[in-house]
Amino acid sequence: MEETPTSRAERRRRTEERILSAARTVFAERGFERATIRAIASMAEVDPALVMQYFGSKQELFDQAVRIPAIPPLNGALDELVEELLARVVIKIGPIPQASLAMMRSMLTHPEAAEGVRARLDEQVGQLGAAIPARDAELRAALMISTMLGVTIAHQLLDLTALRDVPADRLAKIVRPALVALTGPDAAAEES
Repeated sequence: MEETPTSRAERRRRTEERILSAARTVFAERGFERATIRAIASMAEVDPALVMQYFGSKQELFDQAVRIPAIPPLNGALDELVEELLARVVIKIGPIPQASLAMMRSMLTHPEAAEGVRARLDEQVGQLGAAIPARDAELRAALMISTMLGVTIAHQLLDLTALRDVPADRLAKIVRPALVALTGPDAAAEES
């Protein structure tokens, strides 16, 4: 059987995906500020001008490279929400997608990356806060989300020695009481 030559559109799609894959890797390793179009093009084995032709700017390339799926909404009773947060950290301790790493590495130095992360986390804080029976529910929810974000950053980006070889379920077991304390009965009693 004769092999059909690859269409021009298919070659373009493959080249675009190679560039996006290279961009994810470079942004994950260097962050937005230190990543260069030249380094991305080199890794993708294309001319830097082609990267610009496909994406127009470093910002647009970044936006497309770090597009990550929406975080599923948090819903349920408080104890279920705590378990859901812990399950998410267990996932984040394992291999994390390059797009997520690129966003995390860039969020501290690049305003657009920070805004993207902030918007997603604010949404989670709102969902979680709605379930906490306290006047300062949003603050408590923000502290819970910040705790989980801190664990993820310390493990994934900083490679903190004390976290390096700890199984994710062990981390979840240790963090659980802190999260429960932020949502527990004292939250409602404290506000009475």
